[in-house]
Amino acid sequence: MKLTGRRESSNVEDRRGMGMGTKAGIGGIGGIIIIALFTFLQGGNFGDVINNVVQQGGLGSVVEEQASGQREFTPEEEELAKFSRIILAGTEDVWSRIFQENGYGQYTPPTLVLFTDQVNSACGSASAAVGPFYCSGDQKLYIDLSFFTQMKAQLGADGDFAYAYVIAHEVGHHVEYLLGTLNQAHQAMSRADKVTANKLSVRLELLADFYAGVWAHHDNELFGSIEQGDLEEAIDCAKKIGDNYLQEKARGYSQPESFTHGTSAQRMKWLKLGFMTGDMKQGRTFDLSDDEL
Repeated sequence: MKLTGRRESSNVEDRRGMGMGTKAGIGGIGGIIIIALFTFLQGGNFGDVINNVVQQGGLGSVVEEQASGQREFTPEEEELAKFSRIILAGTEDVWSRIFQENGYGQYTPPTLVLFTDQVNSACGSASAAVGPFYCSGDQKLYIDLSFFTQMKAQLGADGDFAYAYVIAHEVGHHVEYLLGTLNQAHQAMSRADKVTANKLSVRLELLADFYAGVWAHHDNELFGSIEQGDLEEAIDCAKKIGDNYLQEKARGYSQPESFTHGTSAQRMKWLKLGFMTGDMKQGRTFDLSDDEL
């Protein structure tokens, strides 16, 4: 991507290197990337599920310890932090314009929280192993930058546009929240059986993929940011985070009824559709049948 000279967003909380202790955490979250990638880009879905548990008292209280001293960051990590701020700024510029042009009102950007290892959000405490996520409770998206390194090392998903896709997808969940789609879907999921709820989750995730593509389309129009090979990087990333791909990689087979994010083919399809059209009206993931998705 061409990012030279681009502005950096100020809507960023840098909590890297801060220690955090909890009286209760999210049980059963292992520190391996396969688990992270099962929840990767789950965004509002992860956040709101955890938020529901918090509201029911299931997590108990969370206590943050005082920072134990700012640790030194490698040049590579500092470059990723700068990159993330630039991409976030691009989403602010693009979605502000799209909201205005479509009569959606004023776009209120989310805050990006950079953290190390663990973080406390309005949706509860989370380990870095869950991957990047969006919490509608505080309208923030959370990323441990080491996730990008793990993407490359364990899945071979690499490239600046692939990383931008990660951030843009989480912002896509924020767009869903602002437009009311996220809350409507979660209300329906809370009333549904597990298989039906999973299908609704897939539609949310594919819509966030679509919105990531819409952002990229308009970011390229505004800044000429997309270079040869960039789209292929993101498409490859979408392929490697499909539910079927990850389940087969982890255990040798997949269970379609358990899918919560969509297949590789679906994720590639909706990301590409958003990128090629840039048209919000094409994001009809809740209008189509399962076979049409």
